[in-house]
Amino acid sequence: MPDTTTTFVHVSQLLGSPLVDRSGERLGRVEDVIVRLADGGFPPVTGLKGRIGGRELFVPADHIASLTSSSAQLSAEKLDLRRFDRRPGEVLLGDDILGRKLIFVEGARLVTAHQIELACVDGWWRVVAINPSRRARLARLLGRSPRTPSGESLISWNDLEPFVGHVPTSRLRIRHRKLAQLHPAQIADLVEAASHEEGEEIIQAVGQDRELEADVFEELDDEHQVEFIRERSDEEAAKLIARMAPDDAADLITELDQERRESILALLPPRQQRRVRQLLGYNPSTAGGLMNPDFIALPKTATVGEALRRVRTSDIPPEAANTVFVLDEAGEVEGSLPTVALIRAPEDTLLSELSHGETPKVQTDADLPEVANLMTDYNLVALPVVDENERMVGVVTVDDLLELMLPTGWRWRHRVTSGS
Repeated sequence: MPDTTTTFVHVSQLLGSPLVDRSGERLGRVEDVIVRLADGGFPPVTGLKGRIGGRELFVPADHIASLTSSSAQLSAEKLDLRRFDRRPGEVLLGDDILGRKLIFVEGARLVTAHQIELACVDGWWRVVAINPSRRARLARLLGRSPRTPSGESLISWNDLEPFVGHVPTSRLRIRHRKLAQLHPAQIADLVEAASHEEGEEIIQAVGQDRELEADVFEELDDEHQVEFIRERSDEEAAKLIARMAPDDAADLITELDQERRESILALLPPRQQRRVRQLLGYNPSTAGGLMNPDFIALPKTATVGEALRRVRTSDIPPEAANTVFVLDEAGEVEGSLPTVALIRAPEDTLLSELSHGETPKVQTDADLPEVANLMTDYNLVALPVVDENERMVGVVTVDDLLELMLPTGWRWRHRVTSGS
């Protein structure tokens, strides 16, 4: 981004300012600034929307001699009288961006463009930054010229993603590549802080990566999950839920209207449907309702090499693969080993040689305080859950437990703000 010695043109001041000819005579006024976002980088100004004698005109960028925050001067001797007509991919800074929210990707939060800054870069006027500060907002609302912005108050355009769903004739979309740099929980925070329409834009953008879309849905709160699922067909909802972790999928289905649950369940792949139905049979406030049916368990006669191969080839979530459970001759849980212990041991070592002491476990009907106490007392990141026959049926991981036990709205401790 140009440094603070650069002369910035404040868009809020330019709008409504005089449009003058080469000699400085007033012809009309500047209605808006037209840019093209699809090029990436700092968007170039492609022209102005001007008003002369009650007629809206298009002023091409190559007809602009100079821009300041108080006027726009034309270079051409004759004025092009073509009526303004928005072209696909063009955005009006005043109508479409100024005063609206944008995604500050690096900061993983929403900000408001209280001021938009233009600068001449390599001989071409471009959008280089926004100012989301309250001072810029106050100056815009009062119609005053804002102070010269400091580097701290500006956010480079290259670190932003605008919402464009409201832009007429727009063929643009939020770039998935930028959002993919964020953690799914950060993207979920953005969705929850946005309006419904803005949140839908974000969901559509991450939907280019179906696995990322499922990860984001897992991180959304119940209200937003249902809000976005409600607008999808049963087939679309089932495809999304099929990619979610079984415990998260079961939680989401529980929140749906009764009449949709069975139809969506019936559309799930058989394996996922079987696991989700199993979890739906448990009280959600018990270990059975909280557990994930994905885990790695091997007989104690297996070797470290065999266990590591299972970890490498398994498609279960990383948090569930942090622990390998060891089973005795009867198939009951005898012990557990952190994956790091396997990595440090010779591959021909038997699991029984590494696993010492009985691993705590809980029945499916154990309540949350019992689960929390055991995991705390034994310093566990994963607690096995067994059925009435002592057969392991799932695992409670520490992240799932924390999410349930922390206060409602805990994620907003580091709140996503709108910048307003």
